[in-house]
Order: sequence, then structure tokens, then C-alpha cells
Amino acid sequence: MVSYPPSIDALAAAIDDGALPRPVVVEIARRAVAAWREDGAGDPTERARREVQSLARRRGRVINATGVLLHTNLGRAPLHPAATAAAAAAAADYSPLEMDLETGHRGGRGRYAHTLVAALTGAEAALVVNNNAGALMLAIAALAGGREAVVSRGELIEIGGSFRLPEIVAAAGARSIEVGTTNRTRAADYRKVLSPATGVVLKVHPSNYRVEGFTEEVTYRDLGAIAAKAGIPFVADLGSGLLDERVPWLEGPPPAWLAGEPGMRQVLEAGADLVLCSGDKLLGGPQAGIIAGRADLVAQLAIHPMARTVRIGAGALAALATTLDLYASGRGAEIPFWKMAALPAAHLEERCRSVVDAAGVGTIVPDRSLPGAGSAPGKGIPGPVIALPGGDDARLRLLGGDPPVVARLDRDRLVVDLRAVAPADDATVVKALIVACR
Repeated sequence: MVSYPPSIDALAAAIDDGALPRPVVVEIARRAVAAWREDGAGDPTERARREVQSLARRRGRVINATGVLLHTNLGRAPLHPAATAAAAAAAADYSPLEMDLETGHRGGRGRYAHTLVAALTGAEAALVVNNNAGALMLAIAALAGGREAVVSRGELIEIGGSFRLPEIVAAAGARSIEVGTTNRTRAADYRKVLSPATGVVLKVHPSNYRVEGFTEEVTYRDLGAIAAKAGIPFVADLGSGLLDERVPWLEGPPPAWLAGEPGMRQVLEAGADLVLCSGDKLLGGPQAGIIAGRADLVAQLAIHPMARTVRIGAGALAALATTLDLYASGRGAEIPFWKMAALPAAHLEERCRSVVDAAGVGTIVPDRSLPGAGSAPGKGIPGPVIALPGGDDARLRLLGGDPPVVARLDRDRLVVDLRAVAPADDATVVKALIVACR
């Protein structure tokens, strides 16, 4: 037991292994000494060393063996190499981010990305912001600030980090008018509340859950007609970012796990005035919020004061434009998310067998990978996985590796799903399993 605290300089010298910048190490040492003085327990050197190691590991990569392809805690969609190169180039050099090269004067940000979104969805115009929550706040503030936003009670979602839709509406300066019930909302429910005080009719695609059984909801087409008759903008927050329900970038019919997932193009065709979605979900790009629809409404959003607070950065914009470029060029199947989702079960079976044979542990069982990030809730992509003994202890040992291998617990078994693991990382997974599970 330590009877007196070491000096901060001495502690910093003892824990500095070169993994972190010196000022960060000194701050960790300062906190460790302060904590020891407060509770007098433990060894401040060990406490500080663990914090250095923990912080250093957060700077590296992980291997996603959870089977959740768009894992929010792991950064959601991995980018296509061309998108990462575009982001790096935008960060390393100057670009005409907000310059009109014809006039030499200041121009709008994201013109090329906006053009691509419009072309891919059939929208009149588009706008890109920093994320979908920002897109929703901007749309409500610009169209319903000081007025009412009408939404079904069955769509009062809570997204990651405890952000709830009614709170976003309130923060945007509007009042939520809830219609229907949790499980049943009818067209008449909307008609009864529309008035001159209504600024927007909002429909939100459920994220991370499904309501099943005795249910009823108003279709996009019917709600679009109701809003149009009342002269009120209809905004559809789709969340996941599926450009087109036909999934024309993949061979064959749309995957079964996408059934019921609304596409931006189809929802606009059904009568939505604006559709909103994320860039880092089914689109397979960087974090971004995408707004597409009527040109007059997009222009109204673009000049709202909040637009500047949610604008997208140069690197993310370049990565998004490149991702959209891949779709427009007929190369959407190359985007990492779609490559992983479309992997044949036979190919995964072969890889699983190689890993199990090399590691000497685990059995191959059928299971389902998940799209993740609230996309296609309740659906899964069938394929083989590796089931392992050891439970949570083995999971934590896998997390302690370099790089960490993130698996998932399924009741009393540990599951390693290779769908989101690069084939080049299979050998690393083998070594990690030998250490963690034998």
C-alpha cells in the first residue's frame, strides 16, 4: 500500500511509454495523484498506467466480429478506399469548397454532392449537413419554427445517446402535436389536427424497433396527399439512407432483409416534399445528413441561420461525394457495406472452417448478421458464424488483444461473425481465439 503520493513529475516519468503525448501523460499523472489523495486506496502508478494503456488503445483500429455491419459504437460504415482518399486529399490541400470557379466569388458548399443526390433520388434539389439529427432539426426549425409539427405517437423514436424526437422538435423551436396511438394511427387523426398553425407534417421511419400485431399506419402516399391538400410541407425522416428500394447496384432482386425499408426515390415519388437520411448507414458513406426534395423548401432550409451550425466539413463532404459517385457510376456494389452484406454464405462457411481448424476451437452454426444502426430493424442476413465457449470472460480477453477483436455474446455462447471482418484479418482472429478461448 502506498503511504504517500509520488510527485506528478516522477509518476509521469514512470508511466510514459511513448504511446501518448507528454502533456496527456502529465495530466493522467495529475488525476491519479488527486484520486489517491481523495480516497487513499490503490497504487497511483498502476491506476495511471492503466489509464495510459486504455487511452492509447482508443487511437487504434478494432476488428468487428460482432456481425453488426453498421455498428454505431465502432464507427458505422467503413468507407470505400476512393472515399477515404478523397477525404484525405480534401484535408491535405485547398479545394473550391465554397468558391464559384466561374466568377471567383463565394459559392455554395457541396454543389457537386447536391447534384448527385438529386440525380440518384429524382429530387428537384438537395442539401447535405453534418448528420441526420442536424437535418431533422434544420427542417423543423426552417419549416415549423414557432409553429406545430404533427407526428404519429407510434413514431416518437429515441435515437442513440437518449436523443428523443419530441426533444429535437422542441429544440428546433416547434411544438409537437401527437396523433393516433402507439400502435394505430389513421388518416383521420392527421386531418383532425391540421390547421394554419401547422408548420410541417412529419413521418419518421422506426429505428431499432418494430411495432407488430394490431397495428395501423398511414402510408407515405396517403399522408403526402393529406399534407398537399392542406398546403403543408410533408417531411419524411427515413433515417437509414437507402437510395432506391430496387437496389439496382446489386445483381438480382432486392435482398429479402431489406423488405419494408423505404427508399428515398420511392418516398419522394409517393408525395413527400422532403426526405431526410443518414450518410453512414445503408448509403455506406461518412457521417452526414442528406436532405432531398422540393427546390423551394431546400432553398428555405439552406438560408436558415441554423444551416451554418450543422454544415458538413470538407473531408466528410469529399468522402460523401465520392461515395455517391460510385452509385452514379454503377459501382455501388463496391461500397464496403454492400460488399459485406452480399457475401455468399458458402464463402463465409469456407472462411469460418479455416479459422476454426487453425484455432482449434469453436463450432460453425447458422445465424444472422444485422445491418445495424437502426437500419431494417428486426431483419437479418443469414449466414454461418463461429460459436465459442468462454462467455464474457473470453469476450473480454478478445477485447484485450492488439488489435482488439470485438465479438458478441448470445446467451451463454460467444459468437464470432466474419461477415464484417476483412479476409486479411482472419489470421489475426485465429491468434486471438487461441489466446482467449483455448
